[in-house]
Amino acid sequence: WQSGLMSCCSDCSVCLCGACCYLCLGCQVAGDMGECCLCGTSVAMRTLYRTKYRIPGSILSDAIAILCCPLCALCQLRRDIKRRKELGIF
Repeated sequence: WQSGLMSCCSDCSVCLCGACCYLCLGCQVAGDMGECCLCGTSVAMRTLYRTKYRIPGSILSDAIAILCCPLCALCQLRRDIKRRKELGIF
């Protein structure tokens, strides 16, 4: 990951979007990945992204992140997508 799970202040716009409308942020993530809007907040989406970009971790770590702090996990995923788009590697 290009930012930590709790690094919400590294992109306040993502954090605010997630805090105000969690489902909207999930739809943005899913849309970026070409998936159904309802999939954006899932463990499967996080795992798919992590394996695609060879980010260290496991399905268990993805599940724990989603279950313990779903907002932080979704914001981390969105921040990573934005950063990879800026770098031209998404």
